[in-house]
Amino acid sequence: MPQSGKHVTLKDLAAHAGVSRSTVSLVLQESPLVARHTRERVMAAARALGYVYNRGAATLRSARTATIGVVVHDIANPFFGAMVAGIDETLQNADYVSLLASTGDSPARQERLVTRLREQRIDALLLCPAENTPDTLTDTMADWGLPCIEVMRHIGETPRGHYVGADIRTGLARAVAHLIHHGHRRIALLTGTGYSSADRERMMGYQQAMHEAGLAPDIRTGRNELTRRAGLERTLEIMNEPTPPTALICHNDLMALGALLALARLNITPGAECAVIGIDDSDEAALSEPALCSIATHPHAIGRAAAGLALACLAAPDNDPRRIVLETSLRIRASADHTLHRSRESS
Repeated sequence: MPQSGKHVTLKDLAAHAGVSRSTVSLVLQESPLVARHTRERVMAAARALGYVYNRGAATLRSARTATIGVVVHDIANPFFGAMVAGIDETLQNADYVSLLASTGDSPARQERLVTRLREQRIDALLLCPAENTPDTLTDTMADWGLPCIEVMRHIGETPRGHYVGADIRTGLARAVAHLIHHGHRRIALLTGTGYSSADRERMMGYQQAMHEAGLAPDIRTGRNELTRRAGLERTLEIMNEPTPPTALICHNDLMALGALLALARLNITPGAECAVIGIDDSDEAALSEPALCSIATHPHAIGRAAAGLALACLAAPDNDPRRIVLETSLRIRASADHTLHRSRESS
């Protein structure tokens, strides 16, 4: 029986037909990308629920534009520059282009940007979500029929849809093991607020490695930006403590490079007296003095994988959500490649 008096949504149709909301949207737009039996199931659900399709409004999004939206939280971070290069390389080969926007980690600004990109009729969205992004954003995009691939961060505790990221936990475990091998026991992790999934991945990988080694975790969260200046200021503060860490693992290379500057100001020898490890293995890591040890997250490959997944979603919208996690590796360099001086270990 039709649901009289009740507004039937795409979510209702999807649940009744047992498919995704994006698939329902494509069926209603008469897309040829959906299999015949799936189309018949959706249309049967529409009849059963009494759904009336507003074709006049939907025609505004019926045609492909060959554009993919890319929304990141920090456009100044070199990681995202390399990632976008990988995205564009893949999209160019498919005659697609990207539209890039930065949220500054603001959920409100992110909502406005995603809405604007939808108005530009993008075909899909690659999203590195801002901190504290509400779960409702995922539902909203599904109702729009807009394929979304979350990249490096995800909304909620675990990815609910398509996701591409790096195996940060294993990278943190390698970094901790390397530092322990070189005599470190007081190893601190400098990260963000702890609210984003990227922060949580780092903290969980670090905590597990420290617990398995029988060492006490030392997590330093902070509300300032994850920049070189933040790394400088936070390291100056930490190293002036009565018993400071002998090794620092930083949220990204920018913070780690700032940490190296702080150690230089304090006349502490990086590597020998205090080890520093970054995350991302940016181009500047190998060129710093001393060269920065870093966990390579391969942002160019992340971008290529994310763009490829977006194109695959457009070609086969009925596929189940995919999760792609690329391996990380530890690039050992001078900032963390010395045995700890005994004076620092006992200080």
